[in-house]
Amino acid sequence: MFPQFGATADSLSKASTIVFRIGTDAHLYDDPDDVNIAPLLDSKFDSEKCEALKRLLALIAQGFDVSNFFPQVVKNVASQSLEVKKLVYLYLLHYAEKRPNEALLSINCFQKDLGDTNPLVRAWALRTMAGIRLHAIAPLVLVAVSKCARDPSVYVRKCAANALPKLNDLRQDENASAIEEIMEILLNDNSPGVVGATAAAFNSICPNNLTLIGRHYGRLCEILLDVEEWGQIILIGILLRYVTARHGLVKESIMFSSSSTASDLSRQEASNRNTVSHEIGEVDDGIPESNVAKVVSRSYIEGPDEYLSRTKYMDGAFPGPDDASFTSAKSNDDVKILLKCTSPLLWSHNSAVVLAAAGVHWIVAPKDDIERIVKPLLFVLRSSTGSKYVVLCNIQVFAKAIPSIFATYYEDFFITTSETYHIKALKLDILASIATDLSIPYIFQEFQDYIRDPDRRFAADTVAAIGLCAQRLPNVASFCLEGLLSLIRQECLTKDTNAFDGGTGIVSQAVMSVKEIIKQDPPSHEKVIIQLVRSLDFIKEPAARAIIIWMMGEYNSVGEIIPRTLTTVMMYLAHCFTSEALEAKLQIVNAAAKVLLCAEGEDLEKIKKGVGFVLELAKCDPNYDVRDRARVLSELLAGLVTPQGQDERSTVIKKWLAHFLGKIVGNQRTPVYPEISSYRFYLPGSLSQIVLHAAPGYEPLPKPCSLLLVDNGQCSSVVQGSDVSTDSYETDDSNAYSGSVNEESVSIYSSQRSVTGSSFSDGSEQSNSVSEVDEKDGPLVQLSDAGDAYKSQAADAVGIHADTGSHRMGESTSKGGLESWLNEQPSSSDTTSSQRDFLMTSGTISIPDLSSRVKPKSYTLLDAASGNGLKVDYSFTSRVSDMSSLLVCVEVSFLNCGSEPFSEVILVDEGSTKGVDSTEPALMSRESNVPTLVPMEEIDVLERGQMTKRVIEVHFHHHLLPIKLVLWCNGKKYPVKLRPDIGYFVKPLLMDIEAFRNKQAQLPGMFEYVRRCTFTEHILVLNKEMSNSSLTKDAFVVICESVALKMLSSANLFLVSVEMPAGAELDNVSGLCLRFSSEILSSSVPCLITINVDGKSLEPLNVSVKVNCEETVFGLNLLNRVVNFLVEPSSSC
Repeated sequence: MFPQFGATADSLSKASTIVFRIGTDAHLYDDPDDVNIAPLLDSKFDSEKCEALKRLLALIAQGFDVSNFFPQVVKNVASQSLEVKKLVYLYLLHYAEKRPNEALLSINCFQKDLGDTNPLVRAWALRTMAGIRLHAIAPLVLVAVSKCARDPSVYVRKCAANALPKLNDLRQDENASAIEEIMEILLNDNSPGVVGATAAAFNSICPNNLTLIGRHYGRLCEILLDVEEWGQIILIGILLRYVTARHGLVKESIMFSSSSTASDLSRQEASNRNTVSHEIGEVDDGIPESNVAKVVSRSYIEGPDEYLSRTKYMDGAFPGPDDASFTSAKSNDDVKILLKCTSPLLWSHNSAVVLAAAGVHWIVAPKDDIERIVKPLLFVLRSSTGSKYVVLCNIQVFAKAIPSIFATYYEDFFITTSETYHIKALKLDILASIATDLSIPYIFQEFQDYIRDPDRRFAADTVAAIGLCAQRLPNVASFCLEGLLSLIRQECLTKDTNAFDGGTGIVSQAVMSVKEIIKQDPPSHEKVIIQLVRSLDFIKEPAARAIIIWMMGEYNSVGEIIPRTLTTVMMYLAHCFTSEALEAKLQIVNAAAKVLLCAEGEDLEKIKKGVGFVLELAKCDPNYDVRDRARVLSELLAGLVTPQGQDERSTVIKKWLAHFLGKIVGNQRTPVYPEISSYRFYLPGSLSQIVLHAAPGYEPLPKPCSLLLVDNGQCSSVVQGSDVSTDSYETDDSNAYSGSVNEESVSIYSSQRSVTGSSFSDGSEQSNSVSEVDEKDGPLVQLSDAGDAYKSQAADAVGIHADTGSHRMGESTSKGGLESWLNEQPSSSDTTSSQRDFLMTSGTISIPDLSSRVKPKSYTLLDAASGNGLKVDYSFTSRVSDMSSLLVCVEVSFLNCGSEPFSEVILVDEGSTKGVDSTEPALMSRESNVPTLVPMEEIDVLERGQMTKRVIEVHFHHHLLPIKLVLWCNGKKYPVKLRPDIGYFVKPLLMDIEAFRNKQAQLPGMFEYVRRCTFTEHILVLNKEMSNSSLTKDAFVVICESVALKMLSSANLFLVSVEMPAGAELDNVSGLCLRFSSEILSSSVPCLITINVDGKSLEPLNVSVKVNCEETVFGLNLLNRVVNFLVEPSSSC
């Protein structure tokens, strides 16, 4: 580039970098070992002090520990320069907890600054005092906040409001009453900025103390329009909670009609449960979509988890709110004021404010006035692309509850090609919810274009939306049904068998939509069912086949044609059973039972043989779900399959048996359409409504009229039925729902090895082991109860051994075998002895002698060419220093590759003298009194070809920066650099799997880091095992050992457990999970590592590495070190 001027691309890049750095503080990050900081802090010039403080803050941003400068920084807190004072305050906030004694010395200066004439200085002093989280100064902070709450400066009073949550965290019980007094003063402030900050503090400290809001309700409503935007959002929520708790629900709103109707509906359902019905299929446990508004309103008050669990699992009717819990928007002044002051905010520039105001009108406003929120929401939808998803999530709830308010604006929800999939899916759901007889032709025209979209997942969702429209609008059901059947035929004929599930998903959704249409009137769709059954030869998607088989079994007695085809269909399904997918097999077993219950006439005997053959095939299936269901149905249907038992059963017993089996073998297919439990039932505009679970800090509306008016005109907190100040509305999700545990999902292979390769003493393996098991003493896999798998790791418990003999499955059945079996049925003794139950338990894998196979990576300190024949290598050891936790042990090997012996060989720190005397103390590090290098024992003579090893203890100033050493040999000086290995800046931390999970749960979010890589080292080992016919080592064990050895060679860790799903295939190791624990040497902070493996045993594995650590910089660097080590091949490979 420009060679005629002598310029190159490299030189121009450097020049541009220099130009861009002019006038910035980028130079502060260049030299982390700057030695000029201390003199600059002691300078008499403020500019030099600022330069030093900026360098310290830059080092803090890079992760360096500069707390040793604390005394020199503290003495500058009394500086008259505002810039110096601000930088000192920032430094003190960061290190006050680590150096509490020195921080207390600066309290007097803070108190002095609180009386400064400059409001900025007063605000900085208050903010710093509140940020120093020391319980000893809590009374002083309380006095300072109380003083600043009455300060004439608005900025200082705002800082006092922001300091209240920090003060509350220090002494929650002691300062509660004083904090409430200060908060009441600030709520009565004339400044909107102070009121907004106080509202945020109120929401953080005492959100249920609505009595405090009642004293200032009118003033807060008046000042709401002038509060800053984010303060408006919080204040709107507080005012809405107060109105609900003080006056209850509004009669004219959607909340009143929904609550009353929901109560009546529940009483009616409860009375229906008491009536015993002798007909099958009368009870419908689903909630129709028309009742969405009722469920939404109840969820706003109770919380969705508690409401849904109660309505699902309680048999009795739940009481609805009484008449005293309602008020009128026409006569209640507080409701009028709230609606009036939030109406202008519907057109705010902040989309979050618009959502908050819309939420108030949605809950409080009369139903006739709810339409005023539609245009503001649509305006935000068109103007703000960043918040489009959030707005659509709220519109989705509004449209499902009251479709009519958005029905005329259906064109605003038409989809453009530039939108993301999540936006498209929401718009599709909204269009299907608001479609009417007038708008459905235009919506269907749009759907025809959407089906041809290149994104096949979006096209499948469009098919599901068509089915939803057909359910909501019966007039277009036949038209939709014809289109869906045509789409199924087209997709089956044009589908590419090698394509990624594009047409596959569309066929599945189309069949599901057809099923939902048929459910509305099965007798009139008999030919449609026959057509779908005949198309089983062309439809290969397992989900679609399962739905069709379910329809055949469910409607086997509908019409005249279907019963005549049952024999042929059952023979076809029996012939295809072994090649079907899991969900199709389950539906075949279900359909066989249903067909047998309703079979009559001439085909009964053939159907019995076909059903019996299907059940025998299912008993031999590899999947335990299919086997267990077949065995249960075989016992229940024994009297119907056996001709002798049929005469003994009465019609009533058979009918009740059919009703019981109908409950067991009901529709096992989860509907594509969202159930009532998957709707967003959280308050409008809340984060919980987007993430579909109760986010931290979320609370439902208080119970109506939980605040009663006392005689003196003030509000006192009186709770009806429960305590409002407690989390009485929250339920534990883990206990709210009960269900069966999937035994195939989890199986724990917990290693009983101790700290392999991570010894706590020199070369002592027995002192490291927790419970090491020899291969000769017991089997490699110990079987134990899954419920006690974790508990057995903490003690030397002996596992429960069980026989795990091989279970061979029967041969696949051909069409000829099927026909011969129908003619001659084998004896029951042969079939019962052909299979055995698999023992699905958790296994504990013991990996003995793993510590002897751990080989830490070796590095070159001095090569033979540079050392005149002396070669020096080093590797980090798992030994922990007895002198200090800051020291890392390094094993150094000295090898004489020359022709002459070497004498006086010693390794010393660069800052020390020649140091041939081993008793001379090494240079002390400036961070502490720990030496940089503990003096090593001198090697007097190193003969030719001789190797000698020494263990040295080194103090690295940072886990990424090398230290400079000097190697003396024969009186000559060789400068060398010893580079750190972050994997040995930790030591093993013994814990069981339960303690590991508990600690990992405490380190989510910003303390969790994940990277992915590819692991291939196991392939060579498996190939060697396969080539040696005498070895029969399991592939799982080989992979576990390979990954564990690699991890233990990369860092000083403790192997906690190895987990593997019990139902995994022989060559599939997906789900393998290894857990390692350690703690940082210098700070004793736990550092947890989780390895998740995915892939086939003889192929490269996809490995996910997750590190949980409180020290962010250290955790990220350790993660990079582990991933890089897993990727690079070992020397043995």
